[in-house]
Amino acid sequence: MTTTAIRKKLVNYLKIADEKKIKAIYTIVEDDISTAENDWDKDFLKELNRRSRQFRKGISKSFTWEETKKTAIEKVKAKRR
Repeated sequence: MTTTAIRKKLVNYLKIADEKKIKAIYTIVEDDISTAENDWDKDFLKELNRRSRQFRKGISKSFTWEETKKTAIEKVKAKRR
């Protein structure tokens, strides 16, 4: 089934679903909805675009997941000392 077909089925279902099911579905996706509403404002997108341009031009330094993880673990260990 395509994503478009799934969306249509969900929209139709939400129109007739009982209150308990609507609340349960909302609980499942609430964090995603809140994040989409709050995090992607104009300033956030502008900053993402700026960083992306710097990365493509080779201006900014990037890190692998392993480097990032290692640094994070080291900082947590240092705080515990």
